[in-house]
Amino acid sequence: MKKVRKGKHRATKPKRRIKPKPQIKSRVHSTHLNGEPVGKSVQSSLGANNPLQTQTDRLTLAAAALGRGDPHSAFDICREMLTLSPFDTGALNLAGVAAFQAGLAAEALELLQKAVSQSPQNAEVQTNLGNVLAHLGKESAATLAYEKAMQADPDYAEAFFNFGILMEGSGQPEKAIVALNKALEKEPHHVLALHGLGNAFKTLSRLEEAKAAFQAALKIDPSLSMARTNLAAVLYEIGDFKGATEESQRAIKINPDLYEAQYNLGTALQELGRHDEAITAYEQVLIRQPKHAAAAMNIAYGLQQMGRLDAASTAFEKAIAIDPSFAKAYVNLADLRLQQGDPLAALAVCDGFLKDNPGKPDLLAFKAMVLGDAGEKKTAADLIDYDRFLKVQSIKPPAGYSDLATFNAALGAHVASHPTLNYAPQSHATRAGQHSGELLAEPKGPFADMEKLILNAVDKYKKNVEREPSHPFLGAQPEKMRLSIWGVIMRDAGHQIPHIHPAAWLSGVYYADVPAIVGEEVGKQAGWLVLGRPPDHFHNSRDAEIKAIRPEPGLMVLFPSYFYHQTIPFHTDE
Repeated sequence: MKKVRKGKHRATKPKRRIKPKPQIKSRVHSTHLNGEPVGKSVQSSLGANNPLQTQTDRLTLAAAALGRGDPHSAFDICREMLTLSPFDTGALNLAGVAAFQAGLAAEALELLQKAVSQSPQNAEVQTNLGNVLAHLGKESAATLAYEKAMQADPDYAEAFFNFGILMEGSGQPEKAIVALNKALEKEPHHVLALHGLGNAFKTLSRLEEAKAAFQAALKIDPSLSMARTNLAAVLYEIGDFKGATEESQRAIKINPDLYEAQYNLGTALQELGRHDEAITAYEQVLIRQPKHAAAAMNIAYGLQQMGRLDAASTAFEKAIAIDPSFAKAYVNLADLRLQQGDPLAALAVCDGFLKDNPGKPDLLAFKAMVLGDAGEKKTAADLIDYDRFLKVQSIKPPAGYSDLATFNAALGAHVASHPTLNYAPQSHATRAGQHSGELLAEPKGPFADMEKLILNAVDKYKKNVEREPSHPFLGAQPEKMRLSIWGVIMRDAGHQIPHIHPAAWLSGVYYADVPAIVGEEVGKQAGWLVLGRPPDHFHNSRDAEIKAIRPEPGLMVLFPSYFYHQTIPFHTDE
């Protein structure tokens, strides 16, 4: 399956509940010294001019001050040292760390740059400089500092760790995994490296590896609440809602103010149908984060599920007041209006959002459905225009492949062996089947050729549908696009539930292999692609016009991202 989307936003599935917050990121700023810091508190004050105190003594005192959580005293001691020895690398380094911990980032940067100029091969100093640069948002400079640290001392775990955290936070999880594994080679019990590794695996949808990394971190430090709440997010994604509930509760017991854990607890409880308890968890989120629109919306959803429609209406409006751009809250409020028997009010909710956000797939999809209930079939047909916007074609094999079957076999093998392949992850529409992560991540294999085929097909699609500024789909056509591809492997009873791609402009499907049953049971449409049918949890009263397409190897289907689409379950031993 593939989609073309605007910008760099990752598409979310059209579920009525917000998935757990994926991860909590932390950066640990190295404060290690060449030698063990002294932990005892020093009561007497020894000035820089005290003849009985050496620079080593002063460095030890400064380290002791840092060790007891007093960076200001450590900074003052280091400044005294630097009046006597302005180029002392140890004093410059420790002063930089103290300044940073005291909130003096600019001073920290200046001091660490001086330290690096004195000792460019000092891995610890380069790492500390990288940490400050990363904090200041200077990613390229931080990367260079970390690289110099790793080259200077390949055994210094902190350099690899901090570089890995920077890569994970900047959207380069593959590089993060390499660096964090290097850190763990040096320090196998580096708990925060394990935690960062779990985050990187989670980003890549390598859920079992993420789960193992978080569990390894917790085996070393059971009190690491961040790892517990991130483990809960992974357990939720793989469908273990009971486990997600338990891990979230453990995280909250350790750190009651960790609102991410409260939120993850709410989502897991909601999946278990424990709506009262879920609402309590979301209320705890809002106490700590009053602007958390997703928690506010999920409270509304819980109230709706319990039949408290007036209270749900007020709660949805609260979520919208928190974030007026929150499309899902508008969709759910419009659905509530349908449930209350007022399609015109539902239509007004859709139009109110689309007035300021024209072309938004979430609301276009819902509006098309509402128009049918409101009796405006012609306007609905203008949005869901299969003749105009649905393109079905068969592709030819790219150069280098003897025939289409060879190309399709290569595609299928690549998906089947992909490290991101998971069984029915909760954030996707696949049921009783496997779903991969991004297939355009290196190594692309045969998907490098597939990428070219898709982009060519999209170019033709854009040329064949004329621009029409007044039409919400055609008027939203982006100048530049970014392609994302994932794969789905269906087994017996496998299917995809109705969904859209809210972050995309154009969506599509390509079939590399199709079981024989799809062609044999034509009357039952087993395995067929169906467009136009919304999820059955919505409260529309009239059936939409649908379009069913029989899959076959080599078939590519393109359609607007706001077209609801699903597949029909099939039964086979293949």
